[in-house]
Amino acid sequence: MASAPSRRSLMAGGTAAALTAPLLARDAAAASPGQRREGRGSHGVTPGADSAAAGGWRILRGRKVGVISNPTGILRDARHVVDSMAAHKELDIVGVFGPEHGFRGSAQAGESEPEFKDPRTGLTVYDAYGADARKMAALFRKAGADTVVFDIQDVGVRFYTYIWTMYQAMVAARSNGASFVVLDRPNPLGRRADGPLLRPEFASGVGLKPIIQQHGMTVGELARYFNGELLPTEGDGGRVELEVVRVRGWDPEATAQRTGLPWVPPSPNMPTPDTATAYAGTGYFEGTNLSEGRGTTQPFQFVGAPFLDYRYSDRLNALRLPGVRFREGYFVPTFSKHEGRTCAGVQLLVTDPARYEAVPTAVAMLVEARKYEDFAWREDADPGRPFWIDKLSGSPRLREMIDAGGGMAEVTAVWRGEVRDFERTRRPYLLYR
Repeated sequence: MASAPSRRSLMAGGTAAALTAPLLARDAAAASPGQRREGRGSHGVTPGADSAAAGGWRILRGRKVGVISNPTGILRDARHVVDSMAAHKELDIVGVFGPEHGFRGSAQAGESEPEFKDPRTGLTVYDAYGADARKMAALFRKAGADTVVFDIQDVGVRFYTYIWTMYQAMVAARSNGASFVVLDRPNPLGRRADGPLLRPEFASGVGLKPIIQQHGMTVGELARYFNGELLPTEGDGGRVELEVVRVRGWDPEATAQRTGLPWVPPSPNMPTPDTATAYAGTGYFEGTNLSEGRGTTQPFQFVGAPFLDYRYSDRLNALRLPGVRFREGYFVPTFSKHEGRTCAGVQLLVTDPARYEAVPTAVAMLVEARKYEDFAWREDADPGRPFWIDKLSGSPRLREMIDAGGGMAEVTAVWRGEVRDFERTRRPYLLYR
C-alpha cells in the first residue's frame, strides 16, 4: 500500500495443544503484572483467529457480527475466517467490510472493491476503504452489526492504512454502542520502535493520529492504545467496549521470518516478509520521483530511477550501515513510476535483521539520492501540504533537513526523544512481554 492511503498479512500455525480455549484480553489500562510470560520460541505461534475458531467462535455467539478483514484473515487450514464463521449456522454474521485493496484483495494501491455479494458465503461485502467514522458507523447500522470484528495482518508502520481503518471502525462502533473484537496477529517487524512522530496538522489517510512511524505493536496492542489514549479525545469522548483475542506463543522480538507462520500478502505490493522489513523505511520513496520498485518482483527492495548510476550503491555501501548491503541493480517497472524505462539503483539486502534499522537506512538512502540533480520530491494536490513525503514522515522536518544538507545521523537524532516518549506511553497497552 502506499501511493495514496495503502497496505497488510500473516496466518496460522502451532500445535493442536495450543488451540484450546480462546485467550481473551479485555481492554484494560494495563496488562496484569503477574501475567504469564508469552512463549519465546520461534514455533508454535497461534494467531487469535485460530484460538477463537478452536473455541467454536463462542465469543461471537448471540451477537450480530460485522467483520473487517482481507485475504490475510485466514486460519491454519488456509480457510478465511469469514468462511469459517459463516459455516457455523448458530452465528449471525450480518456483513463484511473491505478495506483498501478489498476483502478478497483484488484491488491495487489506493483502490478498493465495490459493494458486492460474496459468492461463497452469500454475505454482503461493503466498501469501507477511505470511510471516516461517520460513514463507517452508517455502514455498521445498515448491516445491523452490534459487534465488529477486526482481523487483518498489519506490517507495523504508520503509513500502512489498515490501522486507520481499525481506528475509524473503533470510533464508529463506539458511537453505535457496538463492541469491538480484535483477532490479534504478530507484528512482522517485532517490537522495535523508531521514526518521527506525526504532527496533527499533517494527518491524512497514511497517518491519521500522532504515533511514531514504526510503532512496534500488534494491532491488538494498538487497539488498546487507541482506546486508552486517542478515543477519549475523539468526538464526544469515551472508549469502545474492546476485546482482544491474543496471539499465543509469540516472542515480540521475533520478526515474521521466525514465527513459522505462512505469509499472505496483505496488499499486492507486499509479497513477502522481507518486503515488509524494507518497507518500514523505503516506503519513504513513494514521496520522491524515484521508483520504489512497484512494477517489479521486489517492491520496496528495489529503489532506483533512470538518472541514478552505479555510484549510488557505492556510496551507500561506504556508509557501512548495520545489517544491510546494497546491490547495484537495474530494473524496468511494468507499471507505476518510470513504467517501461530502465532504472539504475539498488536492491536492498538485509543481512542481519536484528541489527537492521529500517528508518535510518531509508534516510541515508534519501540523503544520497538527493545529491543527484534530477532528484525531486513528489508533489501532492494539496495546496497547504504540497509534498507527499511530509504526509509519510508526519511533518516537513525530514524533507527540509535533507534539502538543507543534513546527514542521516543529524536527521534521525531529532526524533529520538519522540520515540522514547512513545515507548513509555505504549507500555501499559502491551500484551506480550
